[in-house]
Amino acid sequence: MSAISTFQKHIIGRHIGTEPGPLFLCMAGMHGNEPAGVQALETVFALLDREPLVNPHFEYKGRLLGLVGNWRAFSEGKRFIVKDLNRQWTPENVLRIRSAEPAQLDSEDQDLLEILQLVEAEIADCQPTQVVLLDLHTTSASGGIFAIATDSAESIRIASSLHAPVITGLMRGIRGTTLHYFTNENFRVPIAAAAFEAGQHQDPLSVNRSIAAIINCMRSIGAVHPDDVENRHDEILVEYSKNLPKIADLIKVHSIKAGDDFEMRPGYRNFQPVVKGELLAHDRHGEILSPADAMILMPLYQPQGSDGFFLVKQVGD
Repeated sequence: MSAISTFQKHIIGRHIGTEPGPLFLCMAGMHGNEPAGVQALETVFALLDREPLVNPHFEYKGRLLGLVGNWRAFSEGKRFIVKDLNRQWTPENVLRIRSAEPAQLDSEDQDLLEILQLVEAEIADCQPTQVVLLDLHTTSASGGIFAIATDSAESIRIASSLHAPVITGLMRGIRGTTLHYFTNENFRVPIAAAAFEAGQHQDPLSVNRSIAAIINCMRSIGAVHPDDVENRHDEILVEYSKNLPKIADLIKVHSIKAGDDFEMRPGYRNFQPVVKGELLAHDRHGEILSPADAMILMPLYQPQGSDGFFLVKQVGD
């Protein structure tokens, strides 16, 4: 397969505005078993094409590039082929991949290199003053939506604009995500990144929530005028976030190693309260108990994955 065709597999769409503005990179399918973000982006590109026909005053500022992260796994409906692509974004791993011969690269290595080359080419082509990355995800458990920010003020502002709980501390609990790598240190242009978890993988409403998050992000970064964004996009997210904490901080990640035979107890939902000593899961070592009173996040109900569950606590009232 030629390089041109593999690059093209990643591109969901590209929308170039009539006015200068930010480069908005919207990533979906970083995990191949998460289709909602891809479907949402396909819908958003169709809406952008149609909007000037119904709203002659509509202007898009900057450029939107929609990408499928792990297209090889996405085509097979798997989370990944060899390894989790969203744990590979470390400077040392990127350097290894850039330096390797093509025959030395596995499936996820190839995806990472293709994404980087696409993004760098897009930045070189449009010369934006700012780059914004929104990484769309879903979870194997049902329950609330949430956003993840880096430590940068702009990332926190963008994440907060998505009308979902913002989870802090997650960056210190795991390594190698897009949010770790898409920073000013690794690109020669100001860049801010945030992630959005839209709900359960197969829930059709996860698509609607992803659409709302994309459009709200466009408004937040000035790519579209606030008057062109319908209130229902806010309402979709606000309604689903009702009674959830505005901010929650990570207190525990249960990591899984190969051969652990991890099995989550059934029925847990995102943000479900748990108490200290509660039996959460089993593995080959025995029972896994909650170390504290907390709320559970992303309990693992899928065959692939390196994180069994996360525990968070509400910050403030």
